[in-house]
Amino acid sequence: MLVDLKQRTDTDEVKELLAYAVIDEPDALWRTSVEYGSKAALQLFGWEEEGLLIGLVGFEETEDGSLEIRHIAVLPENRGKGYARGIILELLAARNPRYLLAETEDEVAADFYRNLGFMVYSLGESPAGIEMFRCVYEVEEDEDED
Repeated sequence: MLVDLKQRTDTDEVKELLAYAVIDEPDALWRTSVEYGSKAALQLFGWEEEGLLIGLVGFEETEDGSLEIRHIAVLPENRGKGYARGIILELLAARNPRYLLAETEDEVAADFYRNLGFMVYSLGESPAGIEMFRCVYEVEEDEDED
């Protein structure tokens, strides 16, 4: 079940999960926590089971009705159990965006998104020589709606 973490960005459990998702730079975790706590367009939700925060997703809602995933993480001991997939599916159901977007430099993450039905495009190499990927999930409109 997804729960709103916007007011819990300063807790150890949220910081631990965010640490798995932010780039490894000085102050990156602190800056990310502050941004989620202070910027209205940024949302942070977590997946909880039996009172334990297992994973989270941070995203930005755009003016065109899309959601751009900025961070997604699952505790290491719970990876490979479908939690990240569940988080994405719950997010799609709860928010019903036009598109769900993500960028990654991780080939495994790109495959994760591809397996969920995202179209994955290479953005070329970053200045550091790492290939970047843009992942796009287009939500199908309900044909029964007028």
